[in-house]
Amino acid sequence: MSERIDITDELIASLQEAGEILSGTKAPARAWTPPADVDVKAIRARRGLSQVAFARRYGFSPDAVRDWEQGRRRPEQAARTLLLVIDKEPEAVERVLAVA
Repeated sequence: MSERIDITDELIASLQEAGEILSGTKAPARAWTPPADVDVKAIRARRGLSQVAFARRYGFSPDAVRDWEQGRRRPEQAARTLLLVIDKEPEAVERVLAVA
């Protein structure tokens, strides 16, 4: 028989901290914002893929990749984060996407 653990105090403290963060009286423990600019063309080139192949492999639209590379649009924050992970750990991204 497993021992019951009372996490009531931890949950209450966590909720209080969340309220403080939401009200702006406390900063989150950690926050990360990707850089404003990501060199999509260089990331794609390091993978050795065409715009269409890069888009299909990582779930972007080919139009978006083209527009990012030509400076007509900038990737949203989540896309910039994914692009950085693709650049640094492409195998991890590919493992995750292969499961999906």
